[in-house]
Amino acid sequence: MPNSLQLYIVGQKVKLSPEPSSSKYSTNKKPLCLIPSFRARTKNCLLLWPPRAKKLSTAFGTYTMSTEIEVVEEFLPAAVESYCSGGAGKDRSRNDVYAAAAYGDMEKLRRLVEMEGCSVCEPDGLGYHALQWAALNNRCVAGQYIIQHGGDVNAVDHTGQTALHWSAARGAIKVADLLLQEGARVNTADKCGYQATHVAAQHGHTAFLYHIISKWNADADVPDNDGRSPLHWAAYKGFADCIRLLLFLDGYVGRKDKEGCTPLHWAAIQGNLEACEELVRVGKEELMVTDNTGLTPVQLASDRNYQQVVHFLENARKQLDQKIYRNSGFGKFFNLGFAPLLWVIILLLLATYTNSIIMGSDLPKLRSGFGFLAWLGAVLASTGLVTLYRCSSKDPGYIRVSAHDQKIMTDNEPLLKIEINNPALLAGNWSQLCTTCKIVRPLRAKHCSICDRCVEQFDHHCPLVSNCIGKFSNYDAEEQVGFLCIPSFRSFGYVNYWCSCSYKSSG
Repeated sequence: MPNSLQLYIVGQKVKLSPEPSSSKYSTNKKPLCLIPSFRARTKNCLLLWPPRAKKLSTAFGTYTMSTEIEVVEEFLPAAVESYCSGGAGKDRSRNDVYAAAAYGDMEKLRRLVEMEGCSVCEPDGLGYHALQWAALNNRCVAGQYIIQHGGDVNAVDHTGQTALHWSAARGAIKVADLLLQEGARVNTADKCGYQATHVAAQHGHTAFLYHIISKWNADADVPDNDGRSPLHWAAYKGFADCIRLLLFLDGYVGRKDKEGCTPLHWAAIQGNLEACEELVRVGKEELMVTDNTGLTPVQLASDRNYQQVVHFLENARKQLDQKIYRNSGFGKFFNLGFAPLLWVIILLLLATYTNSIIMGSDLPKLRSGFGFLAWLGAVLASTGLVTLYRCSSKDPGYIRVSAHDQKIMTDNEPLLKIEINNPALLAGNWSQLCTTCKIVRPLRAKHCSICDRCVEQFDHHCPLVSNCIGKFSNYDAEEQVGFLCIPSFRSFGYVNYWCSCSYKSSG
């Protein structure tokens, strides 16, 4: 390893001193730069370029998506060398303030500020502040020190971004808490209209989003200058957990940007199947929404040859048509499944069996043993009908929102506000969020697409009983099978065998 790490920025070169620890360059302590997508093109340097528009071409047109600062291969070596050779000693000393902030080297930072008189309030050569470097690398102690010595938590660089934006790019929750406690404005937007929620969604930091929205009331559905909400960015990047959280917070799935694209359009353009699944689960109606060029998400996915996405969206479209049919008067009857048919069949068989065998006048009288079995079969079949009714009408374990939560929802307060200390969310189990019911599900609970409810210990939706099999209906289903099928048919078989023997003996 070299004795120092060179971070090349367009127009500037910063020489970072090694960590004061025994391991000079441990990989988990290497500072990062600006708000890149964090991928280095060379072994010992990071090359950065300002934000630019990314064009996605299709056969129907070109879609433009502004991107965050990217790491690229091209840079201007002449400008870098010119800057470094012309820099004065004071400039280089000042640059070390930013290096110390990035590394969290408090010994060096105190020496530069208290002994050499370096300022932590002035930006570097490209307009970036020391507090931004500390925030990007989650250096809480360095950030607190900079703030105590005059660092402005709301200072902006040439792109209009603050230290909070940089902490969002890294998902640094501790530094974000520090900045917000010291007066940072949570809804500050940069020149592109990006707030901290946009930046966190761009980089897939779901825990950061959850924290600043639930604790600091950040806007989860604010559009940027192009009309794109954090949900647009999460769908474009394919971060399913971010999508679940934003939908849980009532993110508007039908919002259109300047090009008329919804989040589902951008997920389809990028071929993000899991993102499409989460978005369609909340609103299948968005499948038919067209952009400014008149295209639906499935058409955009088909043009870019994303076959899995096309297959999924086409099936979702068919389910939407079926849902519209099921909501009609005749369709509601079919929602009952096979339960009515099962009732009719069992009642007809039971009536025929009782009338022709038990009460039949043409047959020899049943012996006591076979007579008992005959009546036992009829009783068990009737008991099975009772258990069938219980299975069809009983609550299988639907998860309900409490009365306190209902009051909060009617007061237009975010549901997540009451879930700030939810163990599942603090542990990062975002799959337990139900974006339809807007609840945090317990383990083993799932959402039934037919009943449109979350069910505890969900097993499956049984069409024979027209109900879910869950926590409170498992035993009833077993009773139904026991009473209705096994003993009943066994008794029927015994009696039918006796009848056939009686017919033969009587000629």
